[in-house]
Amino acid sequence: MSLPKLANYAGGKFVEPISAAYLDNVDPSTGAVYSYVPDSDDRDAERAVAAAEKAFVTWSQTPTAERSRILLKLADLIDANLERLARAECIDNGKPVKLARTLDIPRAAANFRFFATAIVHFHSESHVTDGVGLNYTLRQPRGVCGMISPWNLPLYLFSWKVAPAIACGNTVVAKPSELTPMTAYMLCELCTQAGLPPGVLNVVHGLGAKAGSAIVAHPNVRTLSFTGGTVTGREIARIAGPLFKKVGLELGGKNPNLIFADADLDEAIRESLRSSFTNQGQICLCGSRVFVERPVYDRFVSRFVEAATKLRVGDPLDEFTEQGALVSRSHVEKVRSYVDLAKQEGGRILCGGAVPAGLPERCRGGYFFEPTVITELPVDCRVNREEIFGPVVTITPFDDERQVIDYANGTDYGLSAAVWTSNVGRAHRVAEALQVGTVWVNCWLVRDLRVPFGGVKNSGVGREGGVEALRFFTEPKNVCVRIPK
Repeated sequence: MSLPKLANYAGGKFVEPISAAYLDNVDPSTGAVYSYVPDSDDRDAERAVAAAEKAFVTWSQTPTAERSRILLKLADLIDANLERLARAECIDNGKPVKLARTLDIPRAAANFRFFATAIVHFHSESHVTDGVGLNYTLRQPRGVCGMISPWNLPLYLFSWKVAPAIACGNTVVAKPSELTPMTAYMLCELCTQAGLPPGVLNVVHGLGAKAGSAIVAHPNVRTLSFTGGTVTGREIARIAGPLFKKVGLELGGKNPNLIFADADLDEAIRESLRSSFTNQGQICLCGSRVFVERPVYDRFVSRFVEAATKLRVGDPLDEFTEQGALVSRSHVEKVRSYVDLAKQEGGRILCGGAVPAGLPERCRGGYFFEPTVITELPVDCRVNREEIFGPVVTITPFDDERQVIDYANGTDYGLSAAVWTSNVGRAHRVAEALQVGTVWVNCWLVRDLRVPFGGVKNSGVGREGGVEALRFFTEPKNVCVRIPK
């Protein structure tokens, strides 16, 4: 039986790559190829940009209420296809189907629904200037936007970029990760059903070095939004800077969890476990460094390790699976290399560190790795400073507030942090002192779409989410009208 071939989406039509070349699309839970994805190049990007430019003329002038109606219809279609999309993402990505069903796909629908309604209520500013003139600010769509989204939350983060851009009247040329292309492909089908005009959303599949670079460098793509690794983000900034493109980069993280002795230990352990190992640790917001105040350190470590060893690793299609497969063979090797490095750096592996035993027959060739907990590492070692992006967490004791703030800030990243304490004053002090874009206090991954999102330092530049996203994808224009005497 021949395997299905995905297609690019340009001008409202599914089209083969111009080169007629395809890449293997592998199911991470089995290690087997289950479909093929276009190996696109600059010609495919050019075709998509041309379609987006043509569509922009009309879409940018489409009434806000009509744009809102179409995006709300698209959100409804995502909800109606939840099971189909969740299963596809599970097979494409290796994550547990329950996680895709309860987090990824509902959040994708929520992204379209939020921005569909936000544009209806968005307002800009006006200023009366000493009775002489009235200044007001127009927010106009910027044109063709290039989007490059990652493999860890395929539809969730793809929609996080696409929704505000097209809601504001822009058109989009997007490249999902070549490792997880399926749900973006399926979204294009739903866009057609929702009545999204041809060319408003265009999808070019393929490798970052070919398809992605062509989108980034195209002179008619004025705005870029990228989520992924810091090395790639730096290269995008290098290319886009001389072209004066507007760029948003959401990059890596090495996020700390700070557990103070006065915290609710039961809740801190439960949520720290979730923040460490959700999606096999393959979320940029995962807490991969846990710092525990010394009086409760031993208790925390003992209970945390016990809970980690009970996480059920297995077939992502099994409803009871809590830990699925990592995204690729090469990624498993990367994660394994950091566990080996931890041993060299003096770390103690308390659990995990290997491929799990007892996997079902279907998954014997898949890319699995046990939840891994490491202690006794120096705070400034590589394992504690570099992004691993897998089910590996380090736990380190601390003595006081100032020390743990220094520990937490002691990396090149600054995306998020979680603070666990019952002391309200400490919560505010520590939150202010942490060099990150988001701080959760006594919780993790509680997201409000109205607030800005992004990181500092090597975790990126720019902010998405809420009003900040509407500002990012529009160009301000000041109009000054003289007030007649």
